[in-house]
Amino acid sequence: MKISILALDGVFDTGLAAIQDTLGTASDLAGSAGSGFSVNVVGVRDGVTTAHGLQVPTQAADVAARPDVVIVPAIGAKTTLALPDALSHPDISAAGQLIAACRSHGALTAAACTGTFVLAENGLLDGQVATTSWWLGPFFRQRYPRVSLDDRRMLVRSNHIVTAGAVLAHFDLALWLVRQKSPELAGITARYLMLDARSSQAAYVIPDHLSHTDIVVERFERWARSNLSNGFSLGEAARAIGTSPRTLARRMHDVLGKTPLSYFQDLRIERAVHLLRTTDDGLDRIAAEVGYAEGVTLRNLLRRRLARSASQLRRMV
Repeated sequence: MKISILALDGVFDTGLAAIQDTLGTASDLAGSAGSGFSVNVVGVRDGVTTAHGLQVPTQAADVAARPDVVIVPAIGAKTTLALPDALSHPDISAAGQLIAACRSHGALTAAACTGTFVLAENGLLDGQVATTSWWLGPFFRQRYPRVSLDDRRMLVRSNHIVTAGAVLAHFDLALWLVRQKSPELAGITARYLMLDARSSQAAYVIPDHLSHTDIVVERFERWARSNLSNGFSLGEAARAIGTSPRTLARRMHDVLGKTPLSYFQDLRIERAVHLLRTTDDGLDRIAAEVGYAEGVTLRNLLRRRLARSASQLRRMV
């Protein structure tokens, strides 16, 4: 498997290293059997400087070499203030042309964290399902309405494109590539690197961080937090924040890609996880505090939404 890591100037150090180290570890563990990976770092310019100022040599991207996979690690800009300037750099469009050329020869395209913005900026994710860093979800939806964003998931494959979530999802992306060659090798590599299976970003999301991107959503978030132990009513919520149910539902969909009820449940889960980690209260008592009649209801919801049990969440730092 020929893998080209497309490093742009200002590449996020951890992202680049995570991909290289995971694939390198897999190759070392494969030993004489050989992993079948041929990995090189390519660029649209001769050498790049990482976000922390390290110099990284790059090879000239050779479309004729027909890589099987082109990976775009995160770029150093990690906020909605810094990203627009970074995405306006000529290297972004040059990267898009290179990726499109590789795709025309059948290459799989992959990106993680803010690297997904490089694909989306060049229209390469239009009509596709994708994920990205959870805190950038509202900005991504606003900027790229033609992309179906599922930012709860850690990894999304849509046709011949694979996208991964925030920062350390670079490891998940690299392991996914190893798994395509050998599930057994991927399992061994994960153990060596102490990487747990993570199918969702939901356990890491801070809901109120997302809500501050829109005044209606922010007002709803404040109302919801003061009513977590009560039943949910869309009409009551809309009246309390001075808007209509239709407007509230539309703003929630446009900004967060979810319904008011789904976000209300997110806040309930966030509160329940906080209580699990900071108190010795039983699950029934915690469930009552966040508006559920029985602990089993909360237990099932945690498992379904976070892919973790209550006992696992208690142990998380």
